[in-house]
Amino acid sequence: MTASSPNAASRSANRLLRISLLIVGASANATAADWPRWRGPDATGHVPAHTAVPTTLPTAPRYAWRTKIGAGLGSPVVSGGRVFYLDNQADKETAHAADAASGKVLWSVPLDDTFKDNQYDPGPRSTPLVDGDRVYVQSCRGEFRCLDILDGRTVWRVNFVQDFAAVFIGEKGTAAGASRHGYTGSAFIDGDNLLAAVGGREGASVVCFDKRDGRVRWKSQSDPAGYSGPIVASPAGIKQVIAHTVEGTIGLRYENGELLWRVPMKTSFGRHAATPLVFGDLVLVGSHQAGTIGLKISRQGDTCKASTAWREKRIAINFSSPVLVNGYLYGLGPAGEMFCADAVTGKEKWSVEISRGGNNAQAQFVVLGNNILALTDSGELILVAAEPKKARIVSRLQVAASTWCNPAYADGRLYLRDKDELLCVELMP
Repeated sequence: MTASSPNAASRSANRLLRISLLIVGASANATAADWPRWRGPDATGHVPAHTAVPTTLPTAPRYAWRTKIGAGLGSPVVSGGRVFYLDNQADKETAHAADAASGKVLWSVPLDDTFKDNQYDPGPRSTPLVDGDRVYVQSCRGEFRCLDILDGRTVWRVNFVQDFAAVFIGEKGTAAGASRHGYTGSAFIDGDNLLAAVGGREGASVVCFDKRDGRVRWKSQSDPAGYSGPIVASPAGIKQVIAHTVEGTIGLRYENGELLWRVPMKTSFGRHAATPLVFGDLVLVGSHQAGTIGLKISRQGDTCKASTAWREKRIAINFSSPVLVNGYLYGLGPAGEMFCADAVTGKEKWSVEISRGGNNAQAQFVVLGNNILALTDSGELILVAAEPKKARIVSRLQVAASTWCNPAYADGRLYLRDKDELLCVELMP
């Protein structure tokens, strides 16, 4: 056994100290200043209840900073005073860490060759996931890496196509889901488990990795991946992984990936993009063709079954993931209208137009206390009261160019991207 040199030991100790300080800082600010993954701290689009939020939008945009970035459709996340995002640089999908206070890039790491199709801008389309001293990133072609947040060094990596027999074709023929437009669904961390929509043909549709070293703990099913990532929830009192795949919606036993239930959903090109939501024993999913659906999960001994409680095509969800507030579902319908519906019955309460994007209408939602903040595809922020009785727009503010970004709210600031820039907008007075 060879002893480490004093310099090597010193460098290692200094690095551990920097990591410790960064994690402590992130932990100290986690309640107010972290948005570390897709749809926020709890992955539902809600700002934590104790966080200070604006009750109206400024009359004019106040930019803390804005900086040019490459193309891409993924969203930024914020953790420990850093912003993490993906973009296209020199025909490479690239991961970046930037200072949250200034936007200054701290490190950049090429991830994969850039994917381009015929409909959307080239570049990455998924959202980074930060956990402790690591950030997890994913390319359109299925390259998945765990990076050190200090310097972007690769801790471990897998490739969905090479390692799990997933199929990536691109926009050709009848290719569906991630095989067609790229891997967009973000991974989900629960404890030491990292769940990813891998889409492997040979029993690896959903894979559970050890987040620390990438070791496979279990894998399950053979569905091609859709465009949303898996979530973890406990409908019917059974903890499970819920995934919205090209073939439908499935529930897998958390401990070993055993199939608990499946509800088929066949649509053209498998455009299943919305992240599932869970309300009690209801799993809420949807697509542009199938409509928005409430699936009732019922316990049967040590397993469970799923049945359709309601289905509403009038409020069919396309690309946008909805949010839940006090038992009501708020989302974007097929004609670019924001809707409110009873989560238990699916009955629509109201709708109001917020996007004119037609078949490609898009808006992403963040729950700010008693209001919902929508960022539309035209780059407009719209603050809407979370009230089921009637639609009430509180205020509006144009802040960006065209965007499909899910914004990150941290410490009174909104971090978002459009087709050309990464922006930090001050929302608090």
